[in-house]
Amino acid sequence: MQIYPDCTVITRTIEVGGLTKSQLIQKLQQHSIMMNGYGEKLLLNNKVTTSETKYCLKIVELTVRDLGFPDGATMPQIFKRAGELGLELCPLELGPHLRLKHLDQTEGNSENFSPQHQAPSGSITIASEVISEDDDFPKGFYLRKINGVLWLRGYIADQLHVWNPDVHFVFCQTQNAGT
Repeated sequence: MQIYPDCTVITRTIEVGGLTKSQLIQKLQQHSIMMNGYGEKLLLNNKVTTSETKYCLKIVELTVRDLGFPDGATMPQIFKRAGELGLELCPLELGPHLRLKHLDQTEGNSENFSPQHQAPSGSITIASEVISEDDDFPKGFYLRKINGVLWLRGYIADQLHVWNPDVHFVFCQTQNAGT
């Protein structure tokens, strides 16, 4: 099993910032991007801030397995290992910006074949700081495309939830990560 950085990953450079929350929501609507209630609740929370200044983030998309967890792992385990490998959590505002830039996402499975309480097939979860320990408050965003519709969704999961080894996560790369 190959572990990051010695595995196949997807890297992107994404421009973030320069838009208010209301401008972000308007752009999502202009691109017919749907949001679930958790996504809206997270985006509208006062602890989620947007930068007035544009900046670029180099991000890496990889699986839980790529972090060295062939049987899956909890969020604390995933975040700890990512940090040990030189990856960082993403700012929450990356979610809507990445959704707007990643309009060609692969179609997920339209049937609900994913086991209950698991990330859906084809989804991409953005690794970000958890702003509330309340189990009923969204922990972050994930991107999904289903039946041709693009989604920016929020998710809930407690600290004991085991993420499937094939779930895709996005982390920020530090300047010297993977070199």
